[in-house]
Amino acid sequence: MRILYSFAVALWCTAFFSAVAQNTKTDSLLTVLSKTKNDIDKAQLLNAIADAYKTSDPKAMKVYAQKAFDLAQKTDYQLAKGNALLNLGNANIILGDYPKALRYFTDAQHVFENAAVATDKEQQKGLAKALGSIGIVFSEQSNYAKALQYYLKSVTIYEKLKDEEKCAKLYNNIGIVYQSLSSYFKALAYFVKAQKIQEKLGDSNIGITYTNIANGYLKQNNSAKAYEYYTKAKSALDQHPNPRALGEWYNNVGLYFKAVKQPEKAIEHWNNAIQTFESIEDKFGVGDTYLLLGQLYFEQNKAQQAIVFAEKALASAKALKVLEQQVIAEKLLSDIYAQLNNSAQALLHFKAYSTAKDSLTNEENIRRTVEEEMAFDFEKREAIHQKEIEKRDLLLQEESKRNVMQLIFAAVFGLLLFGIAFLIYNRIQLKKNLTLQKELAEYEQKALHLQMNPHFVFNCLGSISSFIVQNGTDSAIKYLSKFSKLMRLTLEYSKESLIPIDKEIESLQNYLELEQLRFNNKFTFSIFKNEAIEDDMAIPPLLLQPFVENAIIHGVIPKKEIGSIAVRFALQNDSLLCTVEDNGIGFNESKAQKQHSVVAHKSMALDITRKRLEMIESTTKQKTEFSIEEIKNTNGEVIGTKVTLHLPVQYIK
Repeated sequence: MRILYSFAVALWCTAFFSAVAQNTKTDSLLTVLSKTKNDIDKAQLLNAIADAYKTSDPKAMKVYAQKAFDLAQKTDYQLAKGNALLNLGNANIILGDYPKALRYFTDAQHVFENAAVATDKEQQKGLAKALGSIGIVFSEQSNYAKALQYYLKSVTIYEKLKDEEKCAKLYNNIGIVYQSLSSYFKALAYFVKAQKIQEKLGDSNIGITYTNIANGYLKQNNSAKAYEYYTKAKSALDQHPNPRALGEWYNNVGLYFKAVKQPEKAIEHWNNAIQTFESIEDKFGVGDTYLLLGQLYFEQNKAQQAIVFAEKALASAKALKVLEQQVIAEKLLSDIYAQLNNSAQALLHFKAYSTAKDSLTNEENIRRTVEEEMAFDFEKREAIHQKEIEKRDLLLQEESKRNVMQLIFAAVFGLLLFGIAFLIYNRIQLKKNLTLQKELAEYEQKALHLQMNPHFVFNCLGSISSFIVQNGTDSAIKYLSKFSKLMRLTLEYSKESLIPIDKEIESLQNYLELEQLRFNNKFTFSIFKNEAIEDDMAIPPLLLQPFVENAIIHGVIPKKEIGSIAVRFALQNDSLLCTVEDNGIGFNESKAQKQHSVVAHKSMALDITRKRLEMIESTTKQKTEFSIEEIKNTNGEVIGTKVTLHLPVQYIK
C-alpha cells in the first residue's frame, strides 16, 4: 500500500492542505523583507519565505533558498547557510531530483558539523534535520540500510534535545523502513513509540500512525489488535479530516476484512475508498483499489466482475503511465481469461504483461543505476569530507605545537605596541573630544539663543500684557500656557543631542500656535509626518525652529494676504527629508527688504545650522544636505520659499 511512503514524507514535511494559510504567511514575510536592511535578518527572512513556499510552489522555494544561500555565503552566516541548503534539498525532493537533494543535504550536514553557529542547540537542530533528510532520500530510493543509519543518527540528536514532535516523526519513518524490510516486530515497536508521543501532543497525524500499527498487527496475523487500531485510526481521521489518508485507510481495512474471510465488508470498504479518492481526484489511489477488487473477484471465481475492475485498473494505469499497476493488471487479466479457458485473450494479455514487465525492469535498472551513481557520489563526498577533517586536525595540531613560542613573543611584542599605540591614540582622541565638546557647547548655546531670542520673549510677554489690559484673560492664559510649555520643552531638549521626531513636532506646533496668536492669525500652518517614519526615529533638537521663524517673520508677515506654512518630515533614499515651505514674499525679496531696514541683531541661523550639520556629519559619518530655494509659478513669479534638509536616519538609543 502506498500509505507506507507518501505519509512518511508527509509526517516529515508540512501537509499540502495548508497552502492557503501559507500564502498569507508568505505575503507577510515578503512585506517584512522589503523593509529589512540588515543582511543577517534578510538571510533569515529569505529562508523563512522559502520554507513557506514548500507547500505551494517548490520552484519559488528553490529561488528564495538560493538567495538566502548567496547572502549567507557573502556574510559568512553559517546557520543561515545550512538552513538554505536544507531548503534547497527539500525543494529538489518535491521536484523529484533526488541526486541534487542528497548533495544539498550532505553539504548542510557538513556546514552544521564544522561551523560555529549561533548556539550549540541551533547547530544540533540543523544537523538533525540534515541527517533525517538524507534518510528520507535513501528511503525514497529504497536504500533502506542507509536510510535507517541516518534516521537513527537524527533521532538520537532529537532525543538529546528532547524534541518529542520530531522524534515521533522519525519513529514513524524508522518503523516504515523496518516494515519495508519485513521486520514487522521492530516496525511495530517504533510505530508504538510514535503513537505515545503523538497522543500526548495531540498530533493531527495520529490517524496515520494508528493505521501503520494496525497494518503491522495484520502482518503478524493478530487480527483482533489490527481491528482495534483500525477503529482508533478511523476516529482520529474523523476528528482530523485527511481524504488521502482516509482513502488508504479504507483500502487497508478492506485487506483486513479479506484476511478474516469477510469479502462483502472488504468490497464495501473498497467502494468507499474509490469514492474518497475520486473526491480529491487521486487517480492513482483509485487504480490501486480497482486492482484489489479485481483480485478478490478473481479469487471468488467471479470472472466477469474481475475483468471489469482489472480493465478499469489497466486503463487508469495507462492514463497515468504507472508501469507497476499495468504489470499487475495485465497479469490479472491473463489469469482471469486462462480461468475462462479463453486462451487467445489470456495469451494477448500475457504478452502485454511481459512487455510491461520488461519496460518496468528496464526502468528499475535505470533507476538502480542512478541510485548506485548517487550512492557512489555520496560515499565519495563523505570520504573526501572525512579526509579533510583528518587533515585539518593534523595541521591544527602541528601548527599549535609550532606556534606556542611564537605566540608568547608575539603577545609580548603586541602588548608593547598596543601600549604605545593606545597612548598616542588616547592623546589624539582626548584632544579631538575636547575640541568637539567645546564647539558643540558653543554652537548649541548659540542655537538656543537664536531660537529663543529676546525679541520673541519680549513680544510674547507684551502680547500677554495686552490681552490682560483688554480683558482678554482667557486668551492671555492660553498664550501664557503655550509660552511656558514651549520654554520648558526648549530648555529640556537643549540638554539632549537627539530627540524623537514627535517631540520636535510638538515643539514646532507650540511655537507656531504662539506666533499665530501673536500676529492675529495672519497665517495658517500644517505639519506632516510620513507613515514610514518609525516612533524611535530622532532628530537634533530645535533644528528647524530658526527656519520656521524666518518663514513667519520674513516670509508670510510682510505679505498682505493670509499666509501659510507647511513643515514636512519624510524618508527619501535612506535619509530623513525635512522641508519648511511658505507662500510668502520669497527669499530674495525678504533679503532686499532687510538690507533697506535697520535690524536689531545679525541673524546667525544659517551659520549655526551649517555648523550643526557639519557636526552631525562628523559623528554619523553620513552626508547631510541643506538648501534654500524660491518657489515659482508657471509664469516665473515668486510664490514662496522652500528650505530643504537631508539628514542621516538616526534613532533614540
